[in-house]
Amino acid sequence: MTTATGYTSDEMMTVAAAHALTSEMACFVGIGLPSTAANLACRTHAPGLWMIYESGTLGTRPDTLPLSIGDGVLAESADTVVPVPEVFNYWLQPGRIDVGFLGAAQIDRYANINTTVIGDYADPKVRLPGAGGAPEIAASCREVVVIVRQSTRAFVDRVDFVTSVGHGRGPGDRDSLGLTGAGPTRVITDLGVLKPDPATRELTLVQLHAGVDVDEVRAATGWELAVSPDLAATPEPTAEELSVLRSLTAHG
Repeated sequence: MTTATGYTSDEMMTVAAAHALTSEMACFVGIGLPSTAANLACRTHAPGLWMIYESGTLGTRPDTLPLSIGDGVLAESADTVVPVPEVFNYWLQPGRIDVGFLGAAQIDRYANINTTVIGDYADPKVRLPGAGGAPEIAASCREVVVIVRQSTRAFVDRVDFVTSVGHGRGPGDRDSLGLTGAGPTRVITDLGVLKPDPATRELTLVQLHAGVDVDEVRAATGWELAVSPDLAATPEPTAEELSVLRSLTAHG
């Protein structure tokens, strides 16, 4: 296995996110960065990854990255296409999906996600695309992986609006809300990888990408970020992974 050089921080993030997926998984895929990472995994180390998109396409393997959940390439390559209510009522809510892959506009220390508004809900500074299926994905998938670029604009002490519940305000909140999935198990950024602390459920830095130091990650975080005593280095992309990723994004 040959480690590549000369890659971007976005490429590092996408490859690290792809590594969170395996061939044995059924993955509910969000559009954008999550879709890029999932399709990369399918084309490299996880050829058996079963991708599901919100539009009802099950087991899809698109030739190019979809522009939206309604992109025809998803239906053309799917094992089957089912009605959207079936995706949620039969596949998602009973816990049949191993992992949900989500993005975020804002995320807080407990991995709660905002994709609704920036500012006050009644008078927002910015109105975002909204929830879509993300709240159900965050509630019911067996686990959730979030991929988002790290900055104080995105990583805030408290999100302006909770679109999708992560770990609420700490231990026990998911259980008290009746949420059946484990919630976010890792957050992958362009600087490193964060996981919820087993006791506090607060996001903790567990991996650093090459060329990044802890101070840089803390400066890009809107709260006092905890760092694991077992902080590790993220495996760098291989030449094959970068080649496949660049081919995907060039035609996406």
